[in-house]
Amino acid sequence: MAKFLAELLGCTLPEKGASPMFECRSQPHIGLRHVTKQRDKMPQTPPFPAMYGSNVYNKNLYKAKEEDYEGLYYHENNLVSGSLEALIEHLVPTVAYYPDRTYIFTFLLSSRLFIHPYELMSKVCHLCVDQQRLTDPQADKARVRKIAPKILQLLTEWTETFPYDFRDERMMKSLKELTHRLSTGDELYRKAVQQMTQTLIRKLTTLSQYEEALAKINSSVTDRLTVLKTKPQSIQRDILTICSDPFTLAQQLTHIELERLSYIGPEEFVQAFVQKDPLDNDKRCFSDHKKASNLEAYVEWFNRLSYLVATEICMPVKKKHRARVIEFFIDVARECFNIGNFNSLMAIISECFAVPCKTLLQKHQMDPSSNFYNYRTALRGATQRSITAHSSREKIVIPFFSLLIKDIYFLNEGCANRLPNGHVNLEKFWELAKQVMEFMTWKKVECPFDRDRKILQYLLTAPVFSEDALYLASYESEGPENNMEKDRWKSLRSSLLNRT
Repeated sequence: MAKFLAELLGCTLPEKGASPMFECRSQPHIGLRHVTKQRDKMPQTPPFPAMYGSNVYNKNLYKAKEEDYEGLYYHENNLVSGSLEALIEHLVPTVAYYPDRTYIFTFLLSSRLFIHPYELMSKVCHLCVDQQRLTDPQADKARVRKIAPKILQLLTEWTETFPYDFRDERMMKSLKELTHRLSTGDELYRKAVQQMTQTLIRKLTTLSQYEEALAKINSSVTDRLTVLKTKPQSIQRDILTICSDPFTLAQQLTHIELERLSYIGPEEFVQAFVQKDPLDNDKRCFSDHKKASNLEAYVEWFNRLSYLVATEICMPVKKKHRARVIEFFIDVARECFNIGNFNSLMAIISECFAVPCKTLLQKHQMDPSSNFYNYRTALRGATQRSITAHSSREKIVIPFFSLLIKDIYFLNEGCANRLPNGHVNLEKFWELAKQVMEFMTWKKVECPFDRDRKILQYLLTAPVFSEDALYLASYESEGPENNMEKDRWKSLRSSLLNRT
């Protein structure tokens, strides 16, 4: 998957021995001891604004005296690394302690690089049961009543933020066993568990329905050349017969973007790049189930939109009609930019080859030079607008997804997951969590525009040319300019038009 995305983004994998994006510092080995009693006095993990207000990756950061808390390594009150076992214990609440929500999200997101979610859930359940002696029939009910809300809160955060983890039956089994122990004999907790479980089931049901609908849509899409053989071009529909208003089309594109974004789980950004933990010779992380299917489906949507735009441009026979289609898509791209839909914008302009589109690219700050510096500036502006928004429309931020993936990929590759002493490099994962959390905010926005089923249906199912067919269509429209292009034209005609 990592190589696939690297090829998609036109980037290369870092060479072995190359300078990392972030400098890793070795730390002395700290042995793990039982830490339950000491966690109450541990410094709390600061929230994201505090964590990222300063440059936590500054190589000169470690000049003060380092502190450690039984397998956890702190600096200036920030948790920067720890053994996997200590980090798992740090996740589990006690009567007097509850982990910071920033830490919960960061660890649940990154821990899957080292341990399967079902194994983590099993360890969490064991720690909860063992530490609070929940198996003891004589357990202090008052103490259980104090710890139960905290454990339920942790489980609620897990099921709400990472619901796809619970498609695994082993996860559900551990969840049911622990919640049963907490809710037995207490009506209040029983209702809380029931509500949490119902919410989780609704999310998983909705996901299954979405995947079924997506599969149905994909199966209904046919190749444009196949359609041309059975239906004359003169009676075929095109985008301008479906929608001639650029703003309306941009709105419908935003509907598709936000819907597909909403189904991408935060864990997919990690699981897309997961590799076998070098400290574990036996595990095959996530090789037995889909790791990032919704993320991949979203990348495929970008590709489809690009091919759809190219197909619409190549279809008209007359040059003036092609120019009209190009101008229309340029206007659609402008509207996408104004909305904050950068992903559709990039899909459109990547296929508009006319000079006016190059002007648009500069005007709307989508110039890819300097690592998309102008786009990143525009994205920050859209993000700030979203934060201070007074209307749902102003909240829309749809990033150029391929670039987001590229950034996360190189963040993952730029620094080791583990430090030389075997500790998990939590500094790296704070930054990863920050980027993913920002995406989580964007994907929760509901589209404020009215849906047009006719336009949506066309965008999702209209036949498009394959890459070779696009080359053929362009030669048919403009004609080959040299002998090499003439030879390729003849070859494409022979291989495509005679294909059964």
